[in-house]
Amino acid sequence: MNHATTPAARLEAWVDGVGLLGPGLAGWPQTSSVLRGQADYTPQRTLLPVPQTLHAAERRRAATVVKLALAVGLEAAQAAGMDPAQLATVFTSSGGDSHNCHAVCAALASNDRLISPTRFHNSVHNAASGYWGIATGAMASSAVLCAYDGCFSAGLLEALAQVVLTQAPVLLLAYDTDYPEPLLTVRPIPDSLGVALALSPQPGPLSLGRVAIDSAAPYSDAAANTLDIPLLEAVRQTIPAARVLPLLHALAHRAAGSVHLDYLPGQTLATEITPC
Repeated sequence: MNHATTPAARLEAWVDGVGLLGPGLAGWPQTSSVLRGQADYTPQRTLLPVPQTLHAAERRRAATVVKLALAVGLEAAQAAGMDPAQLATVFTSSGGDSHNCHAVCAALASNDRLISPTRFHNSVHNAASGYWGIATGAMASSAVLCAYDGCFSAGLLEALAQVVLTQAPVLLLAYDTDYPEPLLTVRPIPDSLGVALALSPQPGPLSLGRVAIDSAAPYSDAAANTLDIPLLEAVRQTIPAARVLPLLHALAHRAAGSVHLDYLPGQTLATEITPC
């Protein structure tokens, strides 16, 4: 028997909702229009909304990465008709809160070397997950990953595995924020971008399509898919979380086929997209 073709060897889920915020990309409806060629792509700095779901005290302490994750996660959950308080989550980011990292490094390099409690508690990689729990009241499981430029693919693998294992919806959130100088020189992420996918084990009336991975052979040496919009392709190449864009392109077009996403050096993650 060829075990690679058995149902147990497939990781799959249906995408019921998408949230997206990035440079020139303000939500999934506008982004999907750009990806379909129905609207022009105009680069501009990412605009982050005030996280109204947080109380005033937490809102004041919320960093860029928290605002980004909350915005895309809530958009995806609302589009899918899911209660965010009930969703298991997978958070993935190449570097977490880059601005806070810069501030902590600057403090440690100064004569004072004192770090505020707010800076300290925001310095952990799972800060966005913690604020998500505060904002939504979620008490379901939450995984937090990091895989450098392959952060989205690593998160997708984890989220699909959880959907298959638990047969329950999972919210995947991938995000990156820009670095200030001098860190920008060595980690040139020019702007913030976040994406969230509300994944379900069964198709429903709101499903956009199915994402599947052959768990027996998930990796490929084929080149990653690219975008035919040069300015948007530049976003894909420079912001790790934006490696998701070819997958979103297929969902926006309701197109079936293979999509290869950047993962580890010399490898791509081979996904199959089936529209609903």
